[in-house]
Amino acid sequence: MKNSSIKKNTVRAQQLWFTGVEQLELREHEFSAPAADELLVEVECSAISAGTEMLVYRGQIPNEMALDANIAALRDQQQYPLQYGYASVGIVKTIGINVDPKWLGQRVFAFQPHASHFITILENLIPVPADIAAEDAVFLPNMETAVNLIQDGSPALGERVVVLGQGIVGLLVSNLLAQFPLAALLGVDAIPLRRERALQLGVSKVFDPFSTVEISALKQQLNAAENPKGADLIYEVSGAPDALNLAIALSGFSSRIVIGSWYGNKTAAIALGGDAHRNRLNISTSQVSSLAPELSGRWDKARRFELSWQMLRNLRPSQLITHRASLSDASLMYKNLHQAPAEILQAIFIYSPS
Repeated sequence: MKNSSIKKNTVRAQQLWFTGVEQLELREHEFSAPAADELLVEVECSAISAGTEMLVYRGQIPNEMALDANIAALRDQQQYPLQYGYASVGIVKTIGINVDPKWLGQRVFAFQPHASHFITILENLIPVPADIAAEDAVFLPNMETAVNLIQDGSPALGERVVVLGQGIVGLLVSNLLAQFPLAALLGVDAIPLRRERALQLGVSKVFDPFSTVEISALKQQLNAAENPKGADLIYEVSGAPDALNLAIALSGFSSRIVIGSWYGNKTAAIALGGDAHRNRLNISTSQVSSLAPELSGRWDKARRFELSWQMLRNLRPSQLITHRASLSDASLMYKNLHQAPAEILQAIFIYSPS
């Protein structure tokens, strides 16, 4: 017996395309009814990544690699024109004949480029818990990244921890770290709005990296103890390769530096001479598409997602949204993110129901 929920009418979707460096185009795409194993999702909101996504906008993605080999919608995209975005929340509106009817009307999350509608398969959808609003659920990728960074850094009782960068990921990491019994939780960011939010989310003090006086004060605080000097753990999530030199300057013997930033094709000279050479630094990279091998015996992606949902319940990160816009205003939004990032904390696209 065929599923009576299938609709034969077509849906006209709006899709955002990156067509060149700092060039965007809004295109229309017509979807017919989903195939037997597919679902049509009407998007409520999608979040803009001020880190990775702006690398795409600025043309700073390495040509030799896919945008994300672990996300089906981004796996084969390397050159303009291309779609991007990986945080969409919407409602399942139409299903194929092989899909369980319980999915109709379900709010779902998808690692999906910016668009008003999309068709996909069940494996690409994550049900949003009923007690989590769409504008909180859209932070799922960033919260999962933050959870992954915490797991990779393994903060311990009484440690001195520094978070370089207080963008969205940095703020989420800081908020999670604030739940640990640390000796000190310190932040670094050049943007006043971010420094203000970091303090609200549990960071004890935030420093401006371009202030010689403030960085000197930060180093003095970290070196106040006779032994060991420096930070025990430093997270680099600023997106600026030069910040690695500050991380090294704030470290001491056997300090751990976890790099959560993806720099695209940006590079910087890193000062690994002097004390850094003798300090036996532990410098590691952290990427959310996989789990640390030492955790794989008891953790998998599903368990990490469950933890991420709980952290979203605790924080309700929609409070960090400063800008909302329709997809038709995308060019202005990205221009503002590019030219005036200090004014925007988190921007999202809002879609009107069809």
